[in-house]
Amino acid sequence: MTTATLHIGPNQAIRHGLALAGRSVIKIRKNPESLLDVTLQPIMFLLLFVYMFGGALKGSTSEYLQFLVPGLMVQNIAFASLGTGMALNADIGKGVFDRFRSMPIARSAPLVGAVLGDIVRFVITLVVLVGFAMILGFRVQTEPVRFLIAAGLMILFGLCLCWVSVWVGMLVKTPQAVPGTLLVFIFPLTFGSNVFVDSSTMPGWLRAWVDINPVTHLTEAGRGLLLGGDWTAHAGWAFVWALGIAAVFFPLALRAYRGRVG
Repeated sequence: MTTATLHIGPNQAIRHGLALAGRSVIKIRKNPESLLDVTLQPIMFLLLFVYMFGGALKGSTSEYLQFLVPGLMVQNIAFASLGTGMALNADIGKGVFDRFRSMPIARSAPLVGAVLGDIVRFVITLVVLVGFAMILGFRVQTEPVRFLIAAGLMILFGLCLCWVSVWVGMLVKTPQAVPGTLLVFIFPLTFGSNVFVDSSTMPGWLRAWVDINPVTHLTEAGRGLLLGGDWTAHAGWAFVWALGIAAVFFPLALRAYRGRVG
């Protein structure tokens, strides 16, 4: 019996997705080198930007460290989402999805499971980044619950962004093509933002994009939550952006998946 002849309700589909998320976590545990990007990259970015540009941009590396870390948390979440499409594309090439098709599970479950499994990668990249930043002198200046809210918002944004990665992973032929294609989307989001510099220093045409960029809103919410200050409006806009990205790319990813595996 195939999934085409089964009626699978939403609750069952969620359970199937969670079960396959467990598979993704097991894959990470058996293949820890797959975490190199979310462990080494945060450290490299932190050292590079703080000590190469901190003095020039803020007058001191310690002041720039406080400014930079919330934005780097968002950027590293965005880059971590690239792995979802690569992993799914590789699984298709290995015939894993042919086995999924013969199982009585929701058609969306393999995709949902892969996305939910990336929560582990997101948590690891945030822990590594903030932990190393604290060694360098970064300090959270608010209560722990606000830090958890910031991390939760960033992880939610990363999960929604994963659907862009899934969509691309379903369209390209090889896993190696996924990151190159996605960087066209990720670079304007992360570098065309206020992660590294205040938008007030930018020319008007660039600032017009930066000020509406979801990464900018999420970064400002993170700064407010971690360093003190207003954050609710920016968090609201980041949340709306995240839901909008998921609303657009989840159906696109599912349609591309059905076209790819039949």
